Amino acid sequence: MKAITYTEFGGPEVLRLDEVGEPQAGPGQVRLKVVAAAVNPLDHKIRNGWMPQLAPPFPVTPGLEAAGVVDQVGEGVTGVSVGDEVLTWTVTGAYAEYALATDFAPKPAGLDWDAAAALPVAVETSVRVLDTLKVGEGDMLLLLGASGVVGAAAVQLAVARGATVVGTASPANHDYVRSLGAIPVAYGDGLADRVRAAAPQGVDAVFDAAGQGDLPVSIELRGGTDRIVTIADPQAAELGVTFSGGGGPFGDRLAEYARLVADGELRVRVAQSLPLAEAAQAQELSATGHAQGKIVLRP
Repeated sequence: MKAITYTEFGGPEVLRLDEVGEPQAGPGQVRLKVVAAAVNPLDHKIRNGWMPQLAPPFPVTPGLEAAGVVDQVGEGVTGVSVGDEVLTWTVTGAYAEYALATDFAPKPAGLDWDAAAALPVAVETSVRVLDTLKVGEGDMLLLLGASGVVGAAAVQLAVARGATVVGTASPANHDYVRSLGAIPVAYGDGLADRVRAAAPQGVDAVFDAAGQGDLPVSIELRGGTDRIVTIADPQAAELGVTFSGGGGPFGDRLAEYARLVADGELRVRVAQSLPLAEAAQAQELSATGHAQGKIVLRP
């Protein structure tokens, strides 16, 4: 099968389109023929060697999220059959024609393939952090990076819980953030003053989905490190802030959110769909942080 691989850390030039052996579904696994694979910022960070603790052995096939059609069902797997359409987190790399998975959800018939591939990480991350922060009715949530894929999902889910959200974004994305139900503010110098103007009653919780160095401002606004969680800032430990880096199985809950997207009650923005062979370009676009949605690869 065709797959993107790399055998050393480095820039996008280390990625190559290879012919590799097809994975076979083992106990507890399904194999899917990948229809769409999503690109995440984590992909280029691992490729660059910045997070070696997360890198599998070389050769690496990058990518976590995918949507596709089940074509093998391993021993012990129930509730899914060959031919079923699913969205999932892969265990063998999503940038490939076939991938294995252990945690997945059915894809609703009305859900677009690209949106399906873009959904698992954004939803699982958003729910995990909002649960950690105990965001609920009446809370004022500051969401750093509100126009990104994770941030946008978190805005919508926080508003659905009854929270008011102030979300940072570039001015070009303010209308989008506002359409999600948040109060947009520009990031950068003077952020604390802008947040205080938007939320004069104070901030109850902070979700940092951007990792752009705004944790000190967040601590200032909260008056301490309580109820602040980041998924992206490596300074978290030295500042005493909670870093949330992953959770357990989520497939059962993912099915619920996939249905919301299919029904138009939850929005996920896809910026661009590219052929698998253009994985290097896709990762470069993702790495800019200005893609205005998820980049998706089509094998």
